[in-house]
Amino acid sequence: MWTRGLNWAAVTLVALFGMLWLGVVVFAATTTPGWLRAVQIAFSACLIGWAARKSMSLIRATA
Repeated sequence: MWTRGLNWAAVTLVALFGMLWLGVVVFAATTTPGWLRAVQIAFSACLIGWAARKSMSLIRATA
């Protein structure tokens, strides 16, 4: 029971961090070079994608 809750908490925190990172890169980091912004956007997309994939596996495990 605790493990499942901690798994969901970890997935939620990674997804929130990825969305926060994306928001900072898109809206606040306007003076950074374009290639660096693209790398950071790709990194945040990987974090959000990982969280989505992990949440799907957690849903399948409980069903």
